[in-house]
Amino acid sequence: MSKALINTFAKKLIAWHGVSGRSGLPWQNNRDPYAVWVSEIMLQQTQVATVLERYPRFMKRFPTVKKLAVADIDGVLAEWAGLGYYSRARNLHACAQAVVTDFAGKFPSDPLLLEQLKGIGRSTAGAIAAFAFHERAPILDANVKRILARLFAIEGAIQDKVVNDRLWALAKELLPTSPQDMPVYTQALMDFGATWCTARKPVCLTGEKKCPFIKECQANLSDQVLLLPQKTVKAKSPEFDCNMLLIRSGNSVLLQKRPSKAIWGSLWSLPESAWTPKAPADAGVHMSVKALFALTLPGEKSSAHMKLCKALEKIEEIKHVFTHRRLWMHIWQTSSVKELQFANPDLKWVSLSQLGRYGLPQPIKILLQGLSLARGDDLEN
Repeated sequence: MSKALINTFAKKLIAWHGVSGRSGLPWQNNRDPYAVWVSEIMLQQTQVATVLERYPRFMKRFPTVKKLAVADIDGVLAEWAGLGYYSRARNLHACAQAVVTDFAGKFPSDPLLLEQLKGIGRSTAGAIAAFAFHERAPILDANVKRILARLFAIEGAIQDKVVNDRLWALAKELLPTSPQDMPVYTQALMDFGATWCTARKPVCLTGEKKCPFIKECQANLSDQVLLLPQKTVKAKSPEFDCNMLLIRSGNSVLLQKRPSKAIWGSLWSLPESAWTPKAPADAGVHMSVKALFALTLPGEKSSAHMKLCKALEKIEEIKHVFTHRRLWMHIWQTSSVKELQFANPDLKWVSLSQLGRYGLPQPIKILLQGLSLARGDDLEN
């Protein structure tokens, strides 16, 4: 391993950032740990362009950790709608409450203490400590792993613990000696991986720009740029079917709050059946109201309910791709002459005009938005 590169890496990277790094992002040059934390969580698995739009809106609604801590979880999830990976929003809310309760509303500067908070992993803790408190704490997100694996020809799947531990040790060794350089160095690492040392089109292979490490990068010198870092081969994602009940009464629709630990946890969605392995495309063309109620509203005494419902119609088939699975949602619509009463407290009638106050899974939000627009309502209220 090149000691010369280790000794000069931080200085070269900071110099590169002064010329080619990103600037003007709303979360940059901010030492407020709350603002840094929100941006770091939001940027996880979300495109920067999307965060540029949603981050200012979130910060306007929840400007301080105390405001977020006392907010209703439904309001937080509603504000997060469309960003995906909703456990991040639930963890934000829980973390804010812990900061207020356990740390008097002030984020700790120690990365080890930050790591103990809900939803904050080692890399995020390092980013918060570096940006907000100038702590010499390393980060190791996917971009940084790619940079280091290429520069130093780190072989082995990055998911392996031995490889991951080696990358963490290297990330710590590369830190600048001056704590005052930590914010720009950390931002430079993120920018270099996001814009130059990218997964599929790194600048060293395009010839458009000259990488500052082109003569030292072991992957470049050995023609392995696109081969590093190594990843384990993913198995094909399993596919599932589920039936969903869209029951309307006048200007309202029946929603059900999902379990907190389920996919789309704590969001409001349509009552749904259990997921089953994907069936042939022509299966499930017909469904009775009785059968659908039994599948989507188990435990409810539905005989009286069914008498009040009109004919059932399959109106939509929605495919949604999760990280590790694919779901085909079969939407069945009926209507009721009045708002039926159910024993389950997680079932609730919600006016189409008030849907914007609830956190909804994105495909369900789009579906209901179509109903709302047809009625002239505003889902964003």
